[in-house]
Amino acid sequence: AATGTVAWRTNAMQQFGVAKGYFGAAGSPLVDGTRVMLNVGGKAKNAGIVAFDVATGKVLWTATNHEASYSSGTMATIGGSRLAVFLTREGLVGLDPATGAVRFQQRWRARYASSVNAATPLVLGDTIFISASYETGANLLRVGAAGALSSLWADDETLSSHYATSVHVEGVLYGFHGRQEYQPSLRAVELKTGKVRWSEERFGAGTVMAIGTRILVVTEDGRLLLAPTGTSAFTPLARATVLPPTVRAYPAFADGLLYIRNDRTLIALDLR
Repeated sequence: AATGTVAWRTNAMQQFGVAKGYFGAAGSPLVDGTRVMLNVGGKAKNAGIVAFDVATGKVLWTATNHEASYSSGTMATIGGSRLAVFLTREGLVGLDPATGAVRFQQRWRARYASSVNAATPLVLGDTIFISASYETGANLLRVGAAGALSSLWADDETLSSHYATSVHVEGVLYGFHGRQEYQPSLRAVELKTGKVRWSEERFGAGTVMAIGTRILVVTEDGRLLLAPTGTSAFTPLARATVLPPTVRAYPAFADGLLYIRNDRTLIALDLR
């Protein structure tokens, strides 16, 4: 970090025999202490998920024969154990980050090949929310003893996320429902029951992040909207068009500044 000198690199496609995906690679690396984990998708070499040593790039372990999704992994403590949680091309996987041992898994993918798993799993206590489009839908799973999974609710009518990960604020999920190309809805959904509190139909695709008790929505066509949570309807406090289309990259928020980019331009907005 001090000098920018490359410490190590690897071509994961060559090293693990990764088949070409529909949209290349899109999942973020997951760093945990001295290891960095990635949903590589080396199905033929049982290297669906791979852990590298952060300092040297040495392969520490490989796990599953799953192809890669476009989702990013997340770290969580579930039932007293610290786990790495991924939504791969095949479904949900929870692993021991030290060894790669699979602690639980649940198949969750479309019934046909031309489909995408992209939203990151949301771990909330002993429950995990996963969602995908292509007639797959959402599932709220409880992780029990010894990694046993039970579904609290699951359907394709509530919050089926194509690309963007939903956010959770005080018992409510905020996210997009429906395929990107069909003008998805923006929705608020009760986590425990799956009840839809409000839905803005044909809202268009985008991303949503939680900042305190507000949500910040950035749409593909460059709109920025700020709205309170905990309401019975979507009631934006402010809105602006900040970039021309197409805005698909996730925005970043730090120290009151919001960074957004489209295909050509990166902007920083002062929200303080």
